[in-house]
Amino acid sequence: MLIDTHVHLNADQYDDDLEEVLERAESAGIEKMVVVGFDRKTIERTMELVERYDNVYGVIGWHPVDAIDCTEADLAWIEKLSEHEKIVGIGETGLDYHWDKSPHDVQKEVFKKQIALAKRVGLPIIIHNREATEDCVEILKSEGAHEIGGIMHAFSASPAVADEIIDMNFYVSLGGPVTFKNAQEPKEIAKHVPLERLLVETDAPYLAPHPYRGKRNEPAHVKLVAEKIAELREISYEELAQQTTLNAERLFGI
Repeated sequence: MLIDTHVHLNADQYDDDLEEVLERAESAGIEKMVVVGFDRKTIERTMELVERYDNVYGVIGWHPVDAIDCTEADLAWIEKLSEHEKIVGIGETGLDYHWDKSPHDVQKEVFKKQIALAKRVGLPIIIHNREATEDCVEILKSEGAHEIGGIMHAFSASPAVADEIIDMNFYVSLGGPVTFKNAQEPKEIAKHVPLERLLVETDAPYLAPHPYRGKRNEPAHVKLVAEKIAELREISYEELAQQTTLNAERLFGI
């Protein structure tokens, strides 16, 4: 059995066939899914999904790309919703320097506020980092994020950064790119990170693994990610699945 630790079943791309998507996930041995809401619309949908499906859990927060739209009222709302027993993390939050919608200083401020929020409610934080690794790590250190830990989702930095993150009580999560033929960095990470600190995800509907690259992703495909990591580490799929599932259950308390 596997846990998809980061999926956006709240996306419009699943409006027409969500039940079929969930059936395929079950058939593929995906035991639980953690749906991530990152703005008003997707958070509302996340809350609906965790109520409707026993095997769906939620993470809620505010995405760095949209940090400029985040208000104190939004953060208070997230904090209140996080009391729900099936909300298991805060995020995805962090920094994204690829898109220029939100100024870097605004992103940093909203990131810091969500770390503080996560510490207040005692939930791990799920980090989005795109082209901002140095600043992201610096904020995690300065804000004492090690107290609650969390996940660096869709990890795309160096082994040295992975070591820093792990030292701060974080897990490293890998998705579809680890299966891409020319993507060497995630393959290196897949072999480098201690198994007890590794998680698997889809980030669906995005980043579908080979051979579905470029198509809509879905939770069932996390099995392809796990199979590739097991192959790279030269261990059995069963061992990889068992340990990453244990890791997710320990982190999220599920």
